[in-house]
Amino acid sequence: MMALYPTLEDMSVGNMIAASVNNNPNSSNSVNRNVNQVLFSSPIASQPHIGSPMYPTLGTTAHYAGYTSQELVRRPLLPVAATHQQWVAPLTNSSVGMAKAHISHGIRQVTLCKDGKGKAGLRLLAYDNGIFVSFVMANSPASLAGVRFGDQILQMNQANCAGWSTDKAMNALRDANGAAILLAVRDRPFERTITMLKDSANRAGFGLKNGRIEKIVEDSSAARNGILTDHHLLEVNGQNVIGLSDKEIGRILENSVRDVTIAIMPSKTFQDLTKGMATSLVRESMDHRCN
Repeated sequence: MMALYPTLEDMSVGNMIAASVNNNPNSSNSVNRNVNQVLFSSPIASQPHIGSPMYPTLGTTAHYAGYTSQELVRRPLLPVAATHQQWVAPLTNSSVGMAKAHISHGIRQVTLCKDGKGKAGLRLLAYDNGIFVSFVMANSPASLAGVRFGDQILQMNQANCAGWSTDKAMNALRDANGAAILLAVRDRPFERTITMLKDSANRAGFGLKNGRIEKIVEDSSAARNGILTDHHLLEVNGQNVIGLSDKEIGRILENSVRDVTIAIMPSKTFQDLTKGMATSLVRESMDHRCN
């Protein structure tokens, strides 16, 4: 089976480790130099530090993501997590954020109840002939059951939802027995995740405007790993950031570990799913917990 890598940096380092082990296990100096070049030699001009280069000059004892370059060369090619057993991740195999942010696109069964007010805590929307979750209330039965923004509801109490209108879906939810509402849910079909490694200045390499990815720094990890503009940022390491300000999202990114996994969705789809929803409702009432 062909190996898969969470990041381009994982692939580059993995190839170097494999080459050193397979071809010349007793000589690691040249591999150390190559690892340093891949991980640390992006152009200073891309995001300069005032008074110092973006990346320091590194020797064979330089550190990257908690490892020296010598340790990276000796690091085994481990699978990243149980959910990605076929992925090789010499840099990010211990990433907690990547496990929390995992999107399977698979189908799961969810049993909901209603709270004391008769509410399940979610809003449904008809889109492209399907029914999707457009809002999850914090601390609601839906939130506690793991329902997330962007999930597709395939069935409600064994009734197929394809072709339903928004009104039909919300009426069915309202009329359902509050003790047990059985849902068949496809995991966020319009979303995907991207993992990247922040640089020595603690930057991921992309810029936001109102939650939308507007610019990407040249030669950054964001650029290398294929982040696209005209996409909305939905999660950072499994934490929902929809409705938060760009500054708040920036602080979450700054306080995260070196490897960051984000969930994104095309902006057109995001705008369609959230059309007509009050910004204050999303900001103040949506579930922003870290999964």
